[in-house]
Amino acid sequence: MPVGCSFRTDQQEALHKECSCYCFRSAQNIYTYLNSHLDLIKKSLPVGFLTVDLHVWPDFHGNRSPLADLTLKGMVVGLTLYQGLDELALIYLATIQAIALGTRHILETLQSAGHHISTLFLCGGLSKNPLFVQMHADVTGKPIVLSKEVESVLVGAAILGACASGDFASVQEAMERMGKIGKIVQPNHRDKRFYDKKYEVFLKLVEHQREYKAIMQGV
Repeated sequence: MPVGCSFRTDQQEALHKECSCYCFRSAQNIYTYLNSHLDLIKKSLPVGFLTVDLHVWPDFHGNRSPLADLTLKGMVVGLTLYQGLDELALIYLATIQAIALGTRHILETLQSAGHHISTLFLCGGLSKNPLFVQMHADVTGKPIVLSKEVESVLVGAAILGACASGDFASVQEAMERMGKIGKIVQPNHRDKRFYDKKYEVFLKLVEHQREYKAIMQGV
């Protein structure tokens, strides 16, 4: 193994241990810890702007939607040799943004097919992460509706059970009676231009990846 690779691996392991110990002592999860660190390093800019020159294409296991291309690979553009906490937090942020940009890609594909989408509903574990939720609102430009009940999967099971037992005439009626809106997260429209540019780069990443693949197929 090259010396540089060994150094980076040792540094990453040390950082992981440091983060794990801190989270254990402070009784918080790693995501809360990284969110807090991003708030510390953002200075006067919106936190999302920290990734102005760091971009991620998140399909490390291929793309299911909207491209349905299992051959696609993940991409990270803008890496440096630094491997400290700042860099870990930035990669974390860029990855969250990439997931949100992927959601926007899906939405725009649906809209181009004639569907009208005005609001997004989030549930599950990731909806507990305020940064993940806000990035989806900012990147898509749409309000995010969160369930009042955090464990939405359990509510869904209860809705189906109530419908199957005859307590409600339909799943739609059961949803309306048993499902409650907890919070609505609005997008920061002042940041629209930044995320439009990020989305432009996002689409370029997959375009370039396919170009690279075409070049190498000629070998």
